[in-house]
Amino acid sequence: MRAVAALLLVALPAAAVPVVPQFRTGQQTTNTRSTTQIVEQIRSVDFATGYSYTAAGSGIEHSGLSMLPDAVEIQNQTTDGVQSQWIGLPLGQRPSWKMTQDGAAFQFTESYSGPGLQTITYIDRTTTITADTSSTSVFGP
Repeated sequence: MRAVAALLLVALPAAAVPVVPQFRTGQQTTNTRSTTQIVEQIRSVDFATGYSYTAAGSGIEHSGLSMLPDAVEIQNQTTDGVQSQWIGLPLGQRPSWKMTQDGAAFQFTESYSGPGLQTITYIDRTTTITADTSSTSVFGP
């Protein structure tokens, strides 16, 4: 133990040497690319839930049958696995019209738009977004 203590007393002081970088100037560049892809599927199904019957004209008159027949015609539909049932106007029971004066000028328009599927819209869209980032660090005196 005395030998170790004596050795510690005799030890020389340590000298530090400064560390000096080996470069004077420089630069570092980092490039980053980020890509995002968005895939969308949009399905839109539009239905008419009732019916529309229109009659217009001049030189005509209603023949006396009901102006508002019962809506009893049943339609069944399956669209994309969804079953639907609609009640519409039986066209055989629609109101009838006659000319007010035989041989005279007249105009008559009749239209019917029934219930049920009106339109199906399919939209498949893919959006790709790319972001590029470049960062440069310059160092030196």
